Amino acid sequence: MTTTPDLERFWAVVPAGGAGTRLWPVSRASSPKFLHDLTGSGRTLIQSTVDRLRALAGDRVLVVTGAAHAAAVAEQVPDLPSDLLIAEPSPRDSMAAIGLAAAVLELRDPEAIIGSFAADHVISDEDAFGRAVTEAVGVAQRDDRLVTIGIEPTFPSTGFGYIQMGPRLRAHPTATRVRQFVEKPDARRAASYLATGEFRWNAGMFVVRATTLLDLLAQWHPDLAAGLREIAADPSLLQERWDGLEKIAIDHAVAEPAADEGLVAVVPGDFDWDDVGDFKSLSTLLPKGECPMTVVGDPAQVQAIDSGGLVVSESGRMVAVVGLEDVVVVETDDALLVASRERAQDVKLVVEALKAAGRTDLV
Repeated sequence: MTTTPDLERFWAVVPAGGAGTRLWPVSRASSPKFLHDLTGSGRTLIQSTVDRLRALAGDRVLVVTGAAHAAAVAEQVPDLPSDLLIAEPSPRDSMAAIGLAAAVLELRDPEAIIGSFAADHVISDEDAFGRAVTEAVGVAQRDDRLVTIGIEPTFPSTGFGYIQMGPRLRAHPTATRVRQFVEKPDARRAASYLATGEFRWNAGMFVVRATTLLDLLAQWHPDLAAGLREIAADPSLLQERWDGLEKIAIDHAVAEPAADEGLVAVVPGDFDWDDVGDFKSLSTLLPKGECPMTVVGDPAQVQAIDSGGLVVSESGRMVAVVGLEDVVVVETDDALLVASRERAQDVKLVVEALKAAGRTDLV
């Protein structure tokens, strides 16, 4: 692997969390979506993410995951050193996870630049991804800004937050200042965002000096910043202090207030990207065959008669679908989901209902 000088101090941080409730019953709290090969590539989502980042950072990859998933991550990424796998005792949202990684890496190298990239996203154009990350690292290094990578919207999504781009940073090829981060909009507002040409999807990708991130955090959440640095300095404090840390997302803790002060830049990411948020999204990622029914699993175990959509088959049983269009059928050893693709987002309601019924064995 060859790297540019900018990447020599670059560390990739992979937050691996979340239950992926819209992908139930495949994704569950005990086995979330990043541990599954959902695209048929032969690599799970976290394995593909680590592969993509190692092309840029080499061995400088650190994973933060829940204690319940640490063993599975270690099994799937067996060459990840144990000191680069941080197990959170409990979920405290993205700021604590990314902040602890930053604090650990700050001790290793006070000049370290970190890039945070979720474990469960799919990107096929790795060259374009690499160019965007390399530019973001350059902005973080030379301008000392918090940098995000904004994805070019392909439709007026109501499922993503947006980043409004501002004036160009002329010392860099494509980077601009960030005017503001905005929450997930309704359909009318999303369409108006696309019409301006100024907005990008917020994919939660952040590149920044480790020290800068923690110093920014200390401005608005001093106790959280101090707590993360204390745990990094003395890892024996992790169990005792972790649950007392503030639970907040990195967007709210740092990115939004820093943008208001002109301290955030965005590099346009002109590459395909998907967070595999639901089965409708998954179906668009999979190669289309001659049959209108897309199958994840063994196609020989699926019989589709005058039907189209998506079947995810994990149990080895025969699945037969007759006369249904735009259907999603997902079957595992202990659960069966049948839904329309248009209602794929509502699969999370099944998980909520199961929790309310006390069926924690299924979620």
